[in-house]
Amino acid sequence: QGQGQDQRSGLLQLMLPRLVSMAALLRLASSFTSPSLHGAKRFVLPLSPPLAFASAAAASSSPSSSSKTNTIATCQKTNGHSAARGRTSSSWSHVMMSSSAGSLEVAQFPCLSDNYGYLIHNPKTGETAAIDTPCAATYARELEKRGWTLTHILNTHHHHDHAGGNLDLKKNGVTIYGPAEDGTIPGMDVPLKHGDTFSFGGADATVIDVGGHTLGHIAFYFPEEKTAFVGDALFSLGCGRMFEGTPQQFWASLQRLRDLPDDTTIYCAHEYTESNAKFAMSVEPGNPDLVKRNDEIKAKRARGEPTVPSLLGEEKATNPFLRGDVSSEIRKNVGASDGEDGAAIFHKIRLGKDNFRG
Repeated sequence: QGQGQDQRSGLLQLMLPRLVSMAALLRLASSFTSPSLHGAKRFVLPLSPPLAFASAAAASSSPSSSSKTNTIATCQKTNGHSAARGRTSSSWSHVMMSSSAGSLEVAQFPCLSDNYGYLIHNPKTGETAAIDTPCAATYARELEKRGWTLTHILNTHHHHDHAGGNLDLKKNGVTIYGPAEDGTIPGMDVPLKHGDTFSFGGADATVIDVGGHTLGHIAFYFPEEKTAFVGDALFSLGCGRMFEGTPQQFWASLQRLRDLPDDTTIYCAHEYTESNAKFAMSVEPGNPDLVKRNDEIKAKRARGEPTVPSLLGEEKATNPFLRGDVSSEIRKNVGASDGEDGAAIFHKIRLGKDNFRG
């Protein structure tokens, strides 16, 4: 028994330096904030990843940042949906940037293994909304860092990596909005359906039915701000897997998004663009806009920059899930005939992506 205790003691001594190093790396996960531009639709990117890491290291010295490290790690481990499909990438784990969408300030930050978290804030009214809640601890840290008080939660759908932090974040004065067709949203106060409108921070939001990934999926569209938060319905160069819906339902949802103005900024929920680009290039390699965008995406990811948000006009020109009915090259490469309807073509593209191993 004494020998076993000595072995365990020696093992702990060997592991301790590694544990300390891991804790230090986790503390570097604090966010980098770039100045926001009034009226700007695109992000102000960090000059280089080393500058971002330097800012993160300085921020990590605060007690509030380091104290939540273990909680955030637990969030990462408990989310099977995100972790199973995405890849953990330190190239974006430090990224934190702000932009301005009309009168609303949008904060974007990494969550879990490949989610993006969003907070929208009106500095005049003080209202702050979380767009989905992948990890409560991460959101709490970002709120505290900015001195913002959460007033709303806007859920797009019921998956745990989108609503898992609801109950931990719901306090007095926090109202949770979510899809009426999905009764599994934790703590939901206001059920919403397609065409509903509501006011947040002086801006009017319109609810768009984007079911297909899940039956009750919705998107939040701010027309005056030309901004849409689409969850997992539409990704940069992709769309969500069809877990619950039908091809007809999902295609109709994507058409509703495609009908929005080209200058609409699309905030999706995951950093899947590099993988999506490989599939897009496999089905439409003759699209010069896609070839150019693919090169830009590779360069951004090499620099540790996010590829989200994107403009809807870019998606219309390059995203295969929005182009099956307009691109004969895509139809040929997924085995669809020119006589098939849009839903049938979309289904073949979706199956192609599900089985893609490129």
